[in-house]
Amino acid sequence: MAAISREEVAHLARLSRLAVTEEELDTFAGQLDVILQAVAQVGEVAAADIPPTSHSVPLTNVLRDDVVVPGLTPQEALSGAPDAEAQRFRVPRILDEDVAS
Repeated sequence: MAAISREEVAHLARLSRLAVTEEELDTFAGQLDVILQAVAQVGEVAAADIPPTSHSVPLTNVLRDDVVVPGLTPQEALSGAPDAEAQRFRVPRILDEDVAS
C-alpha cells in the first residue's frame, strides 16, 4: 500500500475544515500511514470462511423487564437539596440576565 502523501492529508484537512501547519501535515501523514497499514493487515487476516462478528465471545441479553415502581415525591427528591423553591432545585445564577439564548 502506498504511503499517504502530504497533499492527501492537506486535502483531508480542508474537507474537515481543520487548520493544520506544515509540520502537522508531516506528522499526520506518518500517523495516517500507520493507521492505514494496520487496517490493511486486518484485511489480509480476514478469511472468507470466518463470519463477521461484533464480539469475540457470545453475548447474552442480561437486561431485566421494565417494571413500574413508585418514584420519589417532590418533597423526598428535594429533601437533600441545599436550597429549593416552588418544588424545584434552586441553583446559583451563572449567566447574566442580558444574555439571550
